[in-house]
Amino acid sequence: MEESLRRSAAHIWVDDVDAPAPDDEATHHLRRVLRLRDGAAVSVTDGVGAWRACRLVGHDLESVAPVIREDQPRWPITILAAAPKGDRVEWMVQKCTEVGVDRIVVLTAERSVMRWEDERAARNMDRLRRIAVEAALQSRRVWFPVVEGPTPAATILAGAVIAELGGRQLDVGDRSVAVGPEGGWTPGELRLAGDHVELGNNVLRVETAAVVAANRLVMLRDDPW
Repeated sequence: MEESLRRSAAHIWVDDVDAPAPDDEATHHLRRVLRLRDGAAVSVTDGVGAWRACRLVGHDLESVAPVIREDQPRWPITILAAAPKGDRVEWMVQKCTEVGVDRIVVLTAERSVMRWEDERAARNMDRLRRIAVEAALQSRRVWFPVVEGPTPAATILAGAVIAELGGRQLDVGDRSVAVGPEGGWTPGELRLAGDHVELGNNVLRVETAAVVAANRLVMLRDDPW
């Protein structure tokens, strides 16, 4: 990561990095929440690979460096996971984003406790997408993840790699992992999957397993081998 990006006092989302203009929410965050002063280093991104270094001047941003356009990672990483209870799903999306996942799919499995439908599903998914953007900005990402769902597990497990005790270890050829609900996968769902991978010797919570899988996949991808 570029030093100016890593060390910026704030990283915000703008529509156009060529003419960066913070909206009212971003300005409030910079001035009222972070209490930044004129001259503070602020980086901006459009969330699809472009970013640049700026400085805060009043309620505006002044560019101090050219636009940098970063390539996407060598391959995208996907985490598919049943929604855990309460706000744990929000924590899961936040941490998977910070780790570097490119796509997060919320699943509805046969034993899922959390089941979102209709308007509730739309509201919850909108909130998860906002959380993903906030986490991407906090971790200085310039490519934002895609958050999808809720998706019936049976429609997406065919040929998928799923987390299950007794499975093999993750390797560099894996691009995604599916994590089941608190009650585990049903026999039918296990039969649908193409392969099983083990994330350790202990039984993990859904959100913990998702983050462990995400971290291992990212490390395998980013290893310079």
